[in-house]
Amino acid sequence: MGNRGMEELIPLVNRLQDAFSAIGQTCDLDLPQIAVVGGQSSGKSSVLENFVGRDFLPRGSGIVTRRPLILQLISSTSEHAEFLHCKGKKFTDFNDVRQEIKAETDRVTGTNKGISSIPINLRVYSPNVLNLTLIDLPGITKVPVGDQPPDIEYQIRDMIMQFICRENCLILAVTPANMDLANSDALKLAKDVDPQGHRTIGVITKLDLMDKGTDVRDVLENRLLPLRRGYVGVVNRSQKDIEGKKDISAALAAERRFFKSHPAYRHMADCMGTPYLQRLLNQQLTNHICDTLPALRSRLQGQLLSLDKEAEEYKCLNPDDPSRKTKALMQLIQHFGLDFEKRIEGSGDQVDTVELSGGAKINRIFHERFPFELVKMEFDEKELRREISYAIKNIHGIRTGLFTPDMAFEAIVKKQIVKLKGPCLKCVDMVIQELINTVQQCTSKLESFPKLREETERIVTTHIRERESQAKDQVLLSLEIQLSYINTNHEDFIGFFRVYLSPLTFSPQVIRKGWLTINNISLIKGGAKEYWFMLTAESLSWFKDDEEKEKKYMLPLDNLKVRDIEKGFMSSKHVFAIFNTEQRNVYKDYRHLELACDTQDEVDSWKASLLRAGVYPEKTTVDGEGSAQAESFSMDPQLERQVETIRNLVDSYMSIVYKSIRDLMPKTIMHLVINNVEEFIHSELLAQLYSSGDKYSLMDESPEQALRREEVLGTHAALKEALNIITDISTSTISTPLPPPVDNSWLHSGSLHRRSPPGYSVPKKHPAPPAPSLPVRLDAPGIAPVSNNTDTTNTTSRPKRVPPSVPR
Repeated sequence: MGNRGMEELIPLVNRLQDAFSAIGQTCDLDLPQIAVVGGQSSGKSSVLENFVGRDFLPRGSGIVTRRPLILQLISSTSEHAEFLHCKGKKFTDFNDVRQEIKAETDRVTGTNKGISSIPINLRVYSPNVLNLTLIDLPGITKVPVGDQPPDIEYQIRDMIMQFICRENCLILAVTPANMDLANSDALKLAKDVDPQGHRTIGVITKLDLMDKGTDVRDVLENRLLPLRRGYVGVVNRSQKDIEGKKDISAALAAERRFFKSHPAYRHMADCMGTPYLQRLLNQQLTNHICDTLPALRSRLQGQLLSLDKEAEEYKCLNPDDPSRKTKALMQLIQHFGLDFEKRIEGSGDQVDTVELSGGAKINRIFHERFPFELVKMEFDEKELRREISYAIKNIHGIRTGLFTPDMAFEAIVKKQIVKLKGPCLKCVDMVIQELINTVQQCTSKLESFPKLREETERIVTTHIRERESQAKDQVLLSLEIQLSYINTNHEDFIGFFRVYLSPLTFSPQVIRKGWLTINNISLIKGGAKEYWFMLTAESLSWFKDDEEKEKKYMLPLDNLKVRDIEKGFMSSKHVFAIFNTEQRNVYKDYRHLELACDTQDEVDSWKASLLRAGVYPEKTTVDGEGSAQAESFSMDPQLERQVETIRNLVDSYMSIVYKSIRDLMPKTIMHLVINNVEEFIHSELLAQLYSSGDKYSLMDESPEQALRREEVLGTHAALKEALNIITDISTSTISTPLPPPVDNSWLHSGSLHRRSPPGYSVPKKHPAPPAPSLPVRLDAPGIAPVSNNTDTTNTTSRPKRVPPSVPR
């Protein structure tokens, strides 16, 4: 029965639904189904029972179907039923199926005749059915009865619309023959959601209950109220037959005899009846599924690709296999080492475009923050001169010196070198903290294994702290070496005979770019604005956006210095200012330019960049006693010349020390800390993890991760199975082309036509196309099979059919 390949197609779609139901997830792929829509007592339940061949649906007066019933009919050698909410339980007695439907309906909706959109999933296996998936919806009613809520009509309509408004849902509109077709609520709802009639099939029931002398031949021939897919007539059991337990097979035979013997329907008997409706629905569902498969496949492939990498990682770890645990541990530590190395050394793949990585931040510490810390501790000019004069006087003692003593020079230089300990140790601390932060970022990928992450952080951090102490010892040793011998023969030292100060020179390259807020200048009306700043060795320029790039604002760096501005009470910004040392306006009429950043680190970073460009911080004067002493201190001309000489010598020698320290500090930290930590991670970390305790306990998953792993692997397997199911669908499945459009304006016209009397004939000047019928074989016994031939090229060579009005 049915078209070729269909018996394989629909079971595969049912397996696709089960693939998602098995892992407790909703298959949000909107699979094609057939929804049965009709009014109360229109014969919906009888049509479904005829499909199954058994009595299994609840019966009664009023609204009985109060929840959608998703009915999957599956052709099988045995006969039984299964509910999705009763997994593993088979129902062989269909009276029990009826009772289970009632119980499950009352469990959700109660006993007050209320309704619910939560479906009941029923699967019926039988050798007497074709493979169909249908949704039986509550019957359309208008007046509440008994305990039904006042808005029962709107509740039912909303629920029906919820199912039939889907574009890939076929609508089976059931209407009794003894009801005026123009008043069919089922056809009206179908028209609302399917105005072109692409997915609506009309079913006419109760043909045997019409008044004698009347028929619906014009309707079944799709001439009176045409539908694109036409109508199919069926004859169900009467209430007397149901109460008398009339066998359904006998009812189907009686239906067949009715159409064969009725003078109005016998010429179309092969295209009427429940068996033909089954085949027609199967064919339409097959066509619909074939149309849906491409989008379904692409959506599944997209979901599968998004899970492939994560699922592959989980597959490499079997929680119960020690060998797999060992291999996974080695791989995780190897990836951790590579990730740490990439973050420090930099890499071309997976470049972070949001923030600086560990290596870039350490580079900024070496070349911006550390030089800035050196400048911050620069000596106060008055204080230095006073110290030099005291040193000269104390060296001369009771005598008056004729020459400038070099011991005063050495004493002042050593005192300045000792002050370098603070910035050098702070540089080590900043690098160490950045390394620890980098380790924590890398171990975040080990969050699936809490013990392994904790132990890895502990071991690596402990090693970093050990190297920190060694690095600090080496830094202090370097300063001690500087103190041990003052090399006045250094080639860069100016000496006593060529005392002068070389000006700093910078190449005109871009030193820093970034966003800053200008607080005190409103270049564009509206208060403080954020601008894009560009700092070079010669100037500071800024503009608001790309449109103002050509007319950007610029000021030279000559005689500029930086000072801190106290943050306002209500302000969250950190502010600093640029001013001119010669009391000139910095920009237009403004004596200073106030710039603001979000964090203090950004302020320090900008100050360090300005320092590289030659813009130094303002030197604050000391108030109070020291200041008073400096003002009251006086020197004779000879002492003043000696102080000036030693002052220049100290400046020259300290510039050599600064240059040496700035070059030596990054090398020392790189050798003793960073390179050593990288080597430790690659060569020693795994061994220490093994020696720290039970290596298998390190690979214990967190409960959340175990749940996530099962969910990902289950979903991944379900998606692969679903794609395999789609692949299994034969590409040679025959589909039937959609019938041509019909004049269905009667569904939305103001005045609907009434059914004509039996002798009525439609004028030939407005013929409507006949209902889509499947080719039949007259020599086949029983129910006629459906032909698979869809070739339309031979239609013109076929002999003309006998008109429907003439019996065969």
